Amino acid sequence: MKDVLVRAGRPDELDVVEALLREASAWLASRNIDQWQYPPHRDRITEALERGVCFLALEEGRPVATIQVDDFADPEFWTQEDQPDTALYVHRMAVTRTASGAGIGNLLLDWASERAAAESKRWLRLDAWKDNPGLHRFYEDAGFTLVRIVDLSHRRSGALFQRSTGWGA
Repeated sequence: MKDVLVRAGRPDELDVVEALLREASAWLASRNIDQWQYPPHRDRITEALERGVCFLALEEGRPVATIQVDDFADPEFWTQEDQPDTALYVHRMAVTRTASGAGIGNLLLDWASERAAAESKRWLRLDAWKDNPGLHRFYEDAGFTLVRIVDLSHRRSGALFQRSTGWGA
């Protein structure tokens, strides 16, 4: 894998982030996986770019992935017993198909874990599509543990994963 630079996306890069997410959505659909089969949440992405919590991974100056990392613990998933303030949360991670298999997803998760540890957070957490076992294996192979599955009738996401950042261990 060539050198990859991870940096905060800029508000004027909304189209870049959306293109990465749309490409991931189309790829999932081609595999009969209904995850992300809706237009990207433009308002949420715009806000994340403005807050500096939506990041791009660049390889040779070309965007190859996006990830959002912040302190938003979705209250429908993460309870007070989970101590939501002890973690950073991953949202909307996508890698372009041309960079698929190069380890960029793992690199981004490691980068996010380091970021969480630097902010004195014990956990890196995420919620994944409940019925995408391939994605669950990817996260488990990346050192995440399935915490639980939250089954809400109005949401397809809800497989909750976390891994230790090593902070405070």
